[in-house]
Amino acid sequence: MSVDNHKSTPQVHAPRTAEQLVAGATSGHGLGYGRRSARGHGYELRGLSYVPVSRLHEGRFGRMFRLPPFVPSDERIAQIAELMKENATGPSPESDNPDIPAGYTYLGQFIDHDLTFDPVSSLDRQNDPDALTNFRSPRFDLDCVYGRGPVDDPFLYDKDSGGEKLLIGHHDDEDDLPRNAQETALLGDPRNDENTFVSQLQLTMLKFHNAVVDRVHDDPTLRRGSETAFEAAQRIVRWHYQWMVVHDFLRRSVGADMLGSVLDESGRYPRVDRQFYLWQQDPYMPVEFSVAAYRFGHSMIRGRYKLNTLVGPLPTFTAKPISEENPLGHFGGFRILPRFWTIEWARFFEIDGAGKEALQKSRLIDTKLADPLAALPPEIAANRPSLIDRNLTRGARLLLPSGQDVAHHMAADVLSDDDLGLPGGGPAPLWYYILREAQVQAGGRHLGQVGGRIVAEVFLGLLAKDASSYLRNQPDWKPFLPSATPGDFTMPDLITFAGHGLGVTNIPA
Repeated sequence: MSVDNHKSTPQVHAPRTAEQLVAGATSGHGLGYGRRSARGHGYELRGLSYVPVSRLHEGRFGRMFRLPPFVPSDERIAQIAELMKENATGPSPESDNPDIPAGYTYLGQFIDHDLTFDPVSSLDRQNDPDALTNFRSPRFDLDCVYGRGPVDDPFLYDKDSGGEKLLIGHHDDEDDLPRNAQETALLGDPRNDENTFVSQLQLTMLKFHNAVVDRVHDDPTLRRGSETAFEAAQRIVRWHYQWMVVHDFLRRSVGADMLGSVLDESGRYPRVDRQFYLWQQDPYMPVEFSVAAYRFGHSMIRGRYKLNTLVGPLPTFTAKPISEENPLGHFGGFRILPRFWTIEWARFFEIDGAGKEALQKSRLIDTKLADPLAALPPEIAANRPSLIDRNLTRGARLLLPSGQDVAHHMAADVLSDDDLGLPGGGPAPLWYYILREAQVQAGGRHLGQVGGRIVAEVFLGLLAKDASSYLRNQPDWKPFLPSATPGDFTMPDLITFAGHGLGVTNIPA
């Protein structure tokens, strides 16, 4: 069995201050939480807004550190947000990350949706509006793909396969997500149609599952115990996905050294060393992770992408309302896939396929965000269009500690005022600090000590706690599906096996 080690860390229980009470009373900050539907970046997860006032040790969200809050003024937030704009005037290849291709940016978004997907019934929501005690533990289980399974969510499954395979949409000679008559995607998590890239990842995962079903039928020995073909395929898909998340995505994001310090695979069984991500009974989603550390992916977004041989470069979003914008002028989602818009994945991952000679890189992890993120369309961010402003405001609203305080608490190297580069110096918002730390300590190629430790401990802590994960259920397991390196499995391997987005997208002769 895997060993999950954690050390008790002294916690600073700060008293409620006047600043906290004021922040709680004025927490809206114009973000409109709880007053509009869930659409992309404007969506706050159920229960998140109750974290500042919760006195319970259990809940969907919680705090990794009991430290005094840092609540910058609206004026200070605006000052920092202005500093974080990229203000690009042309191509800037020096800002590309040589270690992380562009596809990992949106893989990170897909993983986030998987962790934070909430299939709780409406009745449970009414009985537990604060989401403090009746909640779903976050897991890497692809509920965003499978929903609640073929019995409870039959609309996600292909009847012709007996409910074993997931439904694939098709129109205009293009495969697409399955959609209803109004072109709304039929998904386990509707957020996975937010933009073209994450919707193409979702489609790839649907095809990956279907390919594994075929493999299980070809080799009945892949079933364990009394598993059905669907159950065996689902387990195989989940375990290969979990391995990829840890050994490909997480390794690139936090760096090999940080991964090795949290996950020791040198012995017979892997050991997870948790020093700061601690819980009493069940794991929770730390706000320091969800509101600060894991938002490092926003800095990796490019201003424009080339989707395939025919389409792009285009921005992911434009500032105009999507309904008023040229539908072929951006990669915004919640719509049917336009004709000739099948992705060429070799432009986004290191993989053999059409477009591999034009691989696009993610941007360096730093404090500069692509210009389109400062002016999101109203469908995604109604009354505060800047994603930078929204992230900083959300951190203040949830009373996150400063980055310096967290670094001191973790015994990490603390960035100086000169390192941070904020006007006038002083405390830095945790999200800003983590981005700047990556830039100072790792040249922007991966996260630094604070950000990397938080992300690695949360990922591996959740995986080690999940009784159905490979790390807990069969810790000596190794991937066996075809891969470039036997015994390993990466996102390029997954795409190759799924068979989606490998050919050239071109106008038929």
